[in-house]
Amino acid sequence: MKDKITVLVVDDSAFMRKVISDLLQQDERIEVIGTARNGQDALDKLTTIKPDVITLDVEMPILDGLGTLKRIMKESPIPVVMVSSTTLEGAENTVLAMEYGAVDFIAKTSGSISLDLHKIKAEIINKVILASQSHVTNFIKNTEKLSGNRVDVRKHDHCRFDKNSQKKLIAIGTSTGGPKALQHVLTKIPASIDAPILIVQHMPPGFTKSLANRLNTLCHIEVKEAEDGEIIKNGVAYVAPGGFHLTVKKAGTALVVQLNQLPPRKGHRPSVDVMYESLADIPNYSILSVIMTGMGADGSEGLVKLKKHADSYSIAESEDSCIVYGMPRSAIKTNHVDEIVHLQNIGQRIVELV
Repeated sequence: MKDKITVLVVDDSAFMRKVISDLLQQDERIEVIGTARNGQDALDKLTTIKPDVITLDVEMPILDGLGTLKRIMKESPIPVVMVSSTTLEGAENTVLAMEYGAVDFIAKTSGSISLDLHKIKAEIINKVILASQSHVTNFIKNTEKLSGNRVDVRKHDHCRFDKNSQKKLIAIGTSTGGPKALQHVLTKIPASIDAPILIVQHMPPGFTKSLANRLNTLCHIEVKEAEDGEIIKNGVAYVAPGGFHLTVKKAGTALVVQLNQLPPRKGHRPSVDVMYESLADIPNYSILSVIMTGMGADGSEGLVKLKKHADSYSIAESEDSCIVYGMPRSAIKTNHVDEIVHLQNIGQRIVELV
């Protein structure tokens, strides 16, 4: 029988340390082997214990969560799940934490009110278990910009992507590990790209705007949180807002964003499947779909519909670069992925194809 997943809980509040520890240990698969009151205390503890996962508060005295995360990823990489408030500053710091190497995060739904954690017991347990299975070493490799090889090109009779089409659209779906993966991809796309980009990144409300704003400061293209009713333009990336599905409809010669709060699909809203399925119904467009790191199978059903009804080409991220290989693996299993590409080369392939 596999040993339990061991966890170090780091928070400046003794009450919060107890709450998180108690919640995690209600699952028989998890054992909390230590707690720390701040980042420096955590680093000291890590000289004597080696947990499988760390839960790390963003806001702490002496050494805060971001500073601690940087040290952990540099000195002894361990999967980290951040615990963050939903304030603007909390959201911005959480996005930075994803950039620095955190696998995922838990949002405290009412800021610093610790009792809210009881409402998300299943989420924190699931994210710790998922983090224990993630490939943090892939984050380190990608950060160091090691060259990645294109793994596999699959020629399918059903691939009808027209590279010379006058109207193209890029649609990216991603989840766990996605914020950093998106940074790798979008920063390689020039402002002159002759297509709009639609993005579904699994994140709760309050965080996608900070993600879009952060990416916008790093990219040549404009990156923004999508707004209901806006006309999509070439050279702009639109991030689906947390809590809303992103779909597209044709309005005359233009395409318009439509947001809705229909039920989640496979537990997700926004959903990659919902976005892809809406694009399958758009006539006279060539769709380039990209499925990257993330848990689960979101995007696979939509990909099948895209291939059946649209002029489309599909890229899945290589296992070699994924933090979590679930979504790309599920897409590949449909036999509708045309190319499997290392993260380092996805941006370049988008530019070549569009």
